[in-house]
Amino acid sequence: MNAIILSALLGVVMMFSGIITNNKSVLKYIAAAGLLLLIAANLLDTYALFKININTHGLLSFEKFGLYFNTLAFGATLVYVCLSGSDIEKAGINVAEYFALIFFVLCGISILSGFNGLLMLFLGIEILSIPLYILTGADKRNLKSNEASLKYFLMGSFTTGIMLMGIALFYGATGSFALNAPAIIPTTGGINPSFLQVAALLLLFVAMAFKVSAAPFHFWTPDVYDGAPGVFTSFMATIVKAAGFIAFIRLFQSQSVVLGPTWKIILSFVIIATLLIGNITAVFQQSVKRMLAYSSIAQAGFMLFALFAGNDLAREGIILYSVAYSLATIGIFAVLIKMSDYTFDGFNGLAKKHPVLAFTTTIFLLSLAGIPLTAGFFAKYYMLAAVVKEGGALWLVIIALFFAAVSVYYYFKVIQAMYFKEGDAETTEITGAFKTGLVLLAAFVILIGIWPSIILNGFYF
Repeated sequence: MNAIILSALLGVVMMFSGIITNNKSVLKYIAAAGLLLLIAANLLDTYALFKININTHGLLSFEKFGLYFNTLAFGATLVYVCLSGSDIEKAGINVAEYFALIFFVLCGISILSGFNGLLMLFLGIEILSIPLYILTGADKRNLKSNEASLKYFLMGSFTTGIMLMGIALFYGATGSFALNAPAIIPTTGGINPSFLQVAALLLLFVAMAFKVSAAPFHFWTPDVYDGAPGVFTSFMATIVKAAGFIAFIRLFQSQSVVLGPTWKIILSFVIIATLLIGNITAVFQQSVKRMLAYSSIAQAGFMLFALFAGNDLAREGIILYSVAYSLATIGIFAVLIKMSDYTFDGFNGLAKKHPVLAFTTTIFLLSLAGIPLTAGFFAKYYMLAAVVKEGGALWLVIIALFFAAVSVYYYFKVIQAMYFKEGDAETTEITGAFKTGLVLLAAFVILIGIWPSIILNGFYF
């Protein structure tokens, strides 16, 4: 509860900060200080040192898993603000409002990590999504940004309708919005409530698959990620996506039994389709930004393994994957935003002109590809190990390994352009502080790759 209340209050504080000062750098420092305060408050709640006690009547349930994820999400957001804060300042004139919207998104994330009923799921999704529609269209002078915002809003609204229909059917089947509500057994004829509950869960599955960019509900992702200002794409593709998976897992960890064997069949189809579409389409992209959009779809395919396995190893894996994927992608986008040309050719010769940028980008790309000694290796390992531990789906692991090998190709295209092609990569001004931030982030990605327990130990502390 600490995180929900404080993140909402900090959002309001950022709105009023825009009235008090016009200095964009000061607003960035206020946001960073607010994030540190938010992390501290959530840690106090996680380890029961101090918590705001409010009777939620069972609508919220604050467990160690969700609270620990909150801390990691807030920490990743702090890294994002410190590394890309100057680019947020350049995104438009309403910088205070941008930071306020980011805090409101974090409020939605805090709800999604602790919801215990479908009403709170709906509220969390909407509190998270609506600020993103605005951030996507932040660059009002760019028609692509306006188009992306409108497309995201319309498709998101349509998906919200699907979610509400699923929630309504669920209530009709169980008489409750609670996740653990049993189906009503009718004493007379009428609609079979078990069928009603299955229909409800399928609609909810579609809605959640849309939110995490899982195929075949991924169509919005490339256009929205490509059209949105790069600095906000970084936030949407990482922390927001990870929160969607936490909500996905929380929703179906108690409800998948209702779908029976059909659940694994449906999920297998979605995983394969997501890996196939994300990886194969990424191979043919000419823009690095658009390639990363399809890459995020492919990464969603791996994150779905946590939902497929549903065991303790999967819960550890999704925590580790969220951190590894978020940090690497934040780092890549931080560099991409500095580039004048987003195509692969725009990276030609970057290693000669800016060796620090090229080296750190290489580390981040290797992590996304799952190469050993980077955080991405153990992230993928935990996902696949969770499926093997569950048993009966070794063929799915083999398919995932094949597509992981495919992903190496398009990630290495960027590395090849930076180190082995002649060119004069043009960038905006690169400060020493920015280079230092990139080096520290790359070092942390390697540290997690060598010692993943640095993240996982906190879960059991």
